[in-house]
Amino acid sequence: MKETALRQVHEALGAKMVPFAGYLMPVSYEGVNAEHQTVREGVGVFDVSHMGEFLIEGPRALELVQRVSSNDASKLEVGRAQYSCMPNERMGIVDDLIVYRIKDTTYLLVVNASNIDKDWDHISKYNEEIGAEMRNLSDAYSLLAIQGPKAVAAMQSLTSEDLAAIPFYHFAVGDFAGIPNVIISATGYTGSGGFEIYCKNEEVGQVWERVMEAGAAYGIKPIGLAARDTLRLEMGYCLYGNDIDDSTSPLEAGLGWITKFTKEFVNHEALAAQKAAGVERKLVGFEIEQRGIPRKDYTIADADGQPIGRVTSGTMSPSLNRGIGLGYVPVEFAAPGTTVNIQIRNKNVPATIVKPPFYKG
Repeated sequence: MKETALRQVHEALGAKMVPFAGYLMPVSYEGVNAEHQTVREGVGVFDVSHMGEFLIEGPRALELVQRVSSNDASKLEVGRAQYSCMPNERMGIVDDLIVYRIKDTTYLLVVNASNIDKDWDHISKYNEEIGAEMRNLSDAYSLLAIQGPKAVAAMQSLTSEDLAAIPFYHFAVGDFAGIPNVIISATGYTGSGGFEIYCKNEEVGQVWERVMEAGAAYGIKPIGLAARDTLRLEMGYCLYGNDIDDSTSPLEAGLGWITKFTKEFVNHEALAAQKAAGVERKLVGFEIEQRGIPRKDYTIADADGQPIGRVTSGTMSPSLNRGIGLGYVPVEFAAPGTTVNIQIRNKNVPATIVKPPFYKG
């Protein structure tokens, strides 16, 4: 079991630690609902150092990134980031990721912790003919997500960069919490604004301490992975291993907006054919109309109670105080306003198909 550089800090704060993606991680501190609302209304900090980081460099770096990712990385300028996915050869998804253009010929790929080895092998396979320089930095770098509407005000004293001037999905490389050359990225997985901070493992202790000190006046609190999940689900963001995986097409998953057929990428011809023909199933959002909490792998049924799909992610929304979820259904059931049933403890509970995000802010 791996652990982040901040494990002892989390334990000292009373975090409940659980195995996640091969790491021992903090799942909660004071409770999911309280932590969730801290991020929605104020500012919280997550240790997400389990995420993987690959550096792709050299004159053929862009060629490799373009080959393995679905989005068009040629549109990236230095200082910009892009959400993307890596299609496999079987109409599925190897992983979803964020691509950063650090320098003219240097790209940082941030991937999911559970897929680090799989992703590295997949990219390496296609790099055999391209020959870009690849470095796996995953074990050397830490990542903090400072999220919430008060994040800019709370963190501005820690950097000479103008945080309010960094647009969404842009980043700066500068000083932060007394550490030089830190990536300050206006990205996140919560839908409430904020930043993600990339630094070396030996630096993250100082960064965490300074972040907590600077944020104290704004009510900053540490946030665990459980609230990270409820926050992302309220936004309808996909979680790899739940809503997308090796068997789900990016088009089925509603990720056509990051699947650009203006270039060639792994399995692009088959995906283009699927787009032309139309998908047979779609990932949809739904809201429960009465009491009940949907969970992963619960059956989705039609109005007559006949199974038509399954829940991929579900929870009781702390912001909306109702059950919400994502799941795959045939396209004829995918239109917003359609009534379906979620089978909870052998009972058909009515739900309505809605277009995410569930939380509108």
